[in-house]
Amino acid sequence: MMQNVHLAPEADEDDLYSGYNDYNPTFDTEDLENDVAFQQAARTSHGRRPPLTAKIPGTSASRPLATGSGSKAGLTSSMGRPMTGTIQDGVARPMTAVQAAGYTKAAMRGSSFDPLGQARGPAPPLEMKNSDSSEEKIRQLEKKVNELVEESCIANSCGDLKLALEKAKEAGRKERLLVRQHEQVATPENINLDLTYSVLFNLASQYAANEMYAEALNTYQVIVKNKMFNNGGRLKVNMGNIYFKQRNYSKAVKFYRMALDQIPSTHKEMRIKIMENIGIAFIKTGQYFDAISSFEYIMSMSPNLKAGFNLILCYFAVGNGEQMKTAFQKLIAVPLEVDYDDKYISANDDAHTNLLIEAIKNDSLRQIERERKSMAEEYIMTAAKLIAPVIETSFAVGYDWCVEVVKASHYVELANDLEINKATTYLRQQDFNQALETLKMFEKKDSRVKSAAATNLSFLYYLENELAQATKYADLAVNSDRYNPAALTNKGNTVFANGDYEKAAEFYKEALRNDSSCTEALYNLGLTYKKLNRIDQALDCFLKLHAILQNSAQVLHQIANIYEIMEDPNQAVEWLLQLISVVPTDPHVLSKLGKLYDNEGDKSQAFHYYCESYRYFPSNIEVIEWLGAYYIDTQFCEKAIEYFERAALILPTQVKWPLMVASCYRRSGNYQKALEKYKVIHKKFPENIECLRFLVRLCKDMGMTEVQEYQTKLKKVEKLKEIREQRIKSGRDGSARSRREGNAGSNASYVDPLGPTVERPKTAARKRTEEDDFADEELGEDLLPE
Repeated sequence: MMQNVHLAPEADEDDLYSGYNDYNPTFDTEDLENDVAFQQAARTSHGRRPPLTAKIPGTSASRPLATGSGSKAGLTSSMGRPMTGTIQDGVARPMTAVQAAGYTKAAMRGSSFDPLGQARGPAPPLEMKNSDSSEEKIRQLEKKVNELVEESCIANSCGDLKLALEKAKEAGRKERLLVRQHEQVATPENINLDLTYSVLFNLASQYAANEMYAEALNTYQVIVKNKMFNNGGRLKVNMGNIYFKQRNYSKAVKFYRMALDQIPSTHKEMRIKIMENIGIAFIKTGQYFDAISSFEYIMSMSPNLKAGFNLILCYFAVGNGEQMKTAFQKLIAVPLEVDYDDKYISANDDAHTNLLIEAIKNDSLRQIERERKSMAEEYIMTAAKLIAPVIETSFAVGYDWCVEVVKASHYVELANDLEINKATTYLRQQDFNQALETLKMFEKKDSRVKSAAATNLSFLYYLENELAQATKYADLAVNSDRYNPAALTNKGNTVFANGDYEKAAEFYKEALRNDSSCTEALYNLGLTYKKLNRIDQALDCFLKLHAILQNSAQVLHQIANIYEIMEDPNQAVEWLLQLISVVPTDPHVLSKLGKLYDNEGDKSQAFHYYCESYRYFPSNIEVIEWLGAYYIDTQFCEKAIEYFERAALILPTQVKWPLMVASCYRRSGNYQKALEKYKVIHKKFPENIECLRFLVRLCKDMGMTEVQEYQTKLKKVEKLKEIREQRIKSGRDGSARSRREGNAGSNASYVDPLGPTVERPKTAARKRTEEDDFADEELGEDLLPE
């Protein structure tokens, strides 16, 4: 146990704790309370005064240390001044050097260390600003005006134009109050002109946005005429825009030119935009040569797509074919300033690089590039379609020239689209053979172009009801580009036409998976579900389509029809009401609404919509019949005559309508008119039994001698009718026997020579007599149709 104990080292070895008991009397502070000189220096400011230089001892002066009994000796620093706490000439220098560390002259022995002064309590409250001062009022008012201007701009960006104008007006009132206060308390030079400019400019902009053009022009005039506003003349561009909206194009050009004069040549882009506005204003006024000068200047200084397209339009308007070609070449040569897709293709398999490329493929900058490229392609395609028929002897030669120019530019891929448009032009001219030949040229092109051409070919053959050819080219389009939604939709159409609705639905679904915005596929899918009696799924398709195409009459009609199939008339009526807000003059929709209201028992609403339908299309027999019957039910037979007479004009071979007219005369008590009408009907339809019966009744009631004549004719016609029915019955019996006997001609239908084969009420058979033969001989010439 003792073997682990180590003895202390000898005295001659170094002591680890030596030096800790050494004492420097400079830091002796215990007897400071009894030091008279120090206390006197602490109580007065005498110790803070620097001693005279003559009395400062030199650096070589001896500095005796205090003795152990506590006596002190004066200490000096290397600079020759007495050290803190030393006594010189009976005066002690105060210890101010440690004041920052929390020591004070009033510190007593035993006091706590408080360098942050927490013992003194919380700091006194800040001095309150005087809100009644004029400077503070002006400052707060300026702040309020700025806030109102910002709120006005925010409301405008959110589409609340009325609120934006109210805020702008309030800001104007506050700003005028601010100017008056400035004038009262300060010189006019202190007025904030920038704030005044922003308030007036915002107010004018909000007036223009609310189409209060007169107020906007007055506000802009206030800014423009004030010489204190720098660059206020540029706002004449805005004034020119207002005149342009008012179609006062001459004044618009005047203000554009005034603004152009005040804009320095260093602002090149602004000057180009104003020149473009001047050119468009000249186009509106028909001054095409002046417009050409403006656009030619733009294309020479800073060419852009819009100016190039407008230049082509101007040359087209004046009929200068050669200049159209030159302008088209300038349009093609406009730099697009977009990166091509090559930079989005990774050159290696680096995961980090691939991730970065995927991130920038669809960022906002890439979307801007796509929009710019799409706009350029649209301008070029439209210009080519416009000038192709007029720059050469025929539109085909013109298209060929445009295609060659496009192929020589960096828009090579548009050449194929121009060829397809050429085929479309042939279609508009109803030259189907040339269209087919043009489209068939693409069968050996690359897959994308081949798919587009085959899609158009399939559509053409589908319209011509050649389903075999339509199916062939639909398959070719799908095989060339499986992700082409138009090709898949056409393929679904051909399958639908063949009655395979399940397979058609699969093609439509695949088209929607490739392009969810393909409205044709979604609409056809809804129709397919209707054919398959999947009403809920069909309704879901059309409701989705309605969210995309909110004002589509076809979609609204389909939704209403589905609710009618589901026996929900209230929903059907609601959707039909939305439909007539889109197509208010559609007679079919109006009659459908009338029918639904009639089924619900609301005769007044039904009458309203049937009348509206009749007003837009007075040839609908169902509507005419309902309106006539409505007036008869309501005891207004005279009004019903108008509708039945129109029905008789539409269907002159039907005896029903003139009989209804005669019946209305009879019901209204006008027997003479009724008798005349029945006579006209009998002359046109001599074998009509109903007409003869009413003639007999009217003649008898009116005591006319013609009653016997009509009675005789009535008996003969009734007897002839009975003979016909017997012959029809015998013919049917003979046909039944021949079918039972397996006669080869049993499938031939028997037609009565006296009239068409119709189903009549059966009568008891009787034996034919000589009177029957006589009746046939007597009435044959008069009753048999020619």
